[in-house]
Amino acid sequence: MSLLLALLLDGLLGEPPARFHPVVLMGRYLSWAWPRVRGFGSGALYWALGAFLFALPALLLDLLLRPLAWGWVALGLLLKPLFSLRMLLEEVAAVERALGEDLEAARRRLSRIVSRPTEGLSPEEVREAALESLAENLSDSLLAPLLYYALFGLAGAALYRYANTADAMWGYPEHGARGAFAARADDLLNLLPARLTGLLLCPVGLWPRLLREARKTPSPNAGYPMAALALRLGVRLRKRGAYALNPRFPSPTGEALRRGLWAAGGVGYGLGLLLGVLTALAGRG
Repeated sequence: MSLLLALLLDGLLGEPPARFHPVVLMGRYLSWAWPRVRGFGSGALYWALGAFLFALPALLLDLLLRPLAWGWVALGLLLKPLFSLRMLLEEVAAVERALGEDLEAARRRLSRIVSRPTEGLSPEEVREAALESLAENLSDSLLAPLLYYALFGLAGAALYRYANTADAMWGYPEHGARGAFAARADDLLNLLPARLTGLLLCPVGLWPRLLREARKTPSPNAGYPMAALALRLGVRLRKRGAYALNPRFPSPTGEALRRGLWAAGGVGYGLGLLLGVLTALAGRG
């Protein structure tokens, strides 16, 4: 029931205020720790310290609240900030709206959801990058934290959200050994969610092609949801100088992006609902 409540809160209300958001607190810790990281060893040490600081309270709260009659309500409230789908859909839709008015505005809006430089991107590349972010974050921001909650409770969701935030802040290749542990930890935790997201997004008949296309990206995980969405929509998704997924197909139109939003929303909330029912039936809240 707690997972179902969290899904309902996401759909109706979106994100809580920043001052109450645990991911904001995670970001503050990681910003504080980063200047103290000198190499792989200290990166692993400060990563583990943060994981302890956020996962342990989540574990204790889970153990305290789960046996209580109305504990699932509190667990649902605590789970909600650890995943997000509504905000993801809104941000991608906002890129498309901006693209219809001004290319430079669309580039700025896109920079909120992608790490690549957006200056100089063509309208087609803006739309492709928005769809790539939609697919990748469907796994990172929704499916993975809900899956880890279903398997390991609130501590599992908190640990995953922390690891994903650490990778987003520390795990860039240019950071070298300093961010390598954070990047590898995120890769490990995303092995299953990324592939599951890809299989759910991609039509079953295209699964063999999905496995081929997904290997084109430098990331061991991101290629699966991105290639799946490209195949589902019948469009090309590319990053200049790096890869092209489903390259024989055209660049997405605005109509294709809107179909992508419906697909991501349907898969995301549908899988969340399924996980919620399964955890409720299993007596795990």
